[in-house]
Amino acid sequence: MSTIHPDPEATGAQTPHLDFAGTTPYEDYVQADVLTHLQHPRSDDPGEMVFLVTTQVMELWFTVIVHEWETAAHALREDRLTVARDALKRSVRELEALNASWTPLAQLTPAQFNSYRSALGEGSGFQSAMYRRMEFLLGDKSASMLVPHRGAPRVHAELEKALGEPGLYDETLALLARRGFAVPQSVLARDLTQKYEPSPEVEAVWAEIYAAPEQHEDLVRFGEALTDVGELVWRWRNDHLVATRRAMGSKTGTGGSAGVAWLEKRATKNVFPELWTARSHV
Repeated sequence: MSTIHPDPEATGAQTPHLDFAGTTPYEDYVQADVLTHLQHPRSDDPGEMVFLVTTQVMELWFTVIVHEWETAAHALREDRLTVARDALKRSVRELEALNASWTPLAQLTPAQFNSYRSALGEGSGFQSAMYRRMEFLLGDKSASMLVPHRGAPRVHAELEKALGEPGLYDETLALLARRGFAVPQSVLARDLTQKYEPSPEVEAVWAEIYAAPEQHEDLVRFGEALTDVGELVWRWRNDHLVATRRAMGSKTGTGGSAGVAWLEKRATKNVFPELWTARSHV
């Protein structure tokens, strides 16, 4: 973590190393000059800069969260539950920061948004490849969401790979099966390119685990970490809905999306569904 220090000469402290042959070691590591010159507003409205930077910050958080969830999925595959839980706990803090990214945009009026909305052209958040990877890891699979990325071979290949791989919840259920819980084979061998659908048998497994917390302490703690993630994903979707509703009402979204109507539908969905419904049976 970098810290801004007061002027060392003014405080009498030892002068830090200031003379470098090239760029500073900080710049070499952080690439701050690259990051702070990636903003190219397309309108004269000063609010566009806020929108652009906030969106770029969101993309960076998507990248970190994907890293954490892939770390957790890999650890689950190797039965390293503690490593997986630690990755999820880090992602909870990152999701909180991601959700806070809505704050600068949360009170946009329609007139303020309209002043630079045309600069987006056909651009829309649903086209974000890294956000799509997040959704795939959550079990929300859709081959049609690869279509916008056909013109970017590397991105398309990464998404296609993620589409066919087990998500975070798939790896969790596989671990539960290895531990002897009655996860049905139809769930374990499901078509991974399709959206995960709730299973009564999986609900019963979670109810069994939560009904005996002393016996299954590590699994309950991991289930709660997944639930924390699920709650914050739900809050992200709702914050997105509210911000969009304030900025543009029920108008069609950019890029031809359904706008608020699509977001309303998304906001009603929970990820890791049986973790929520099983609580009614404990």
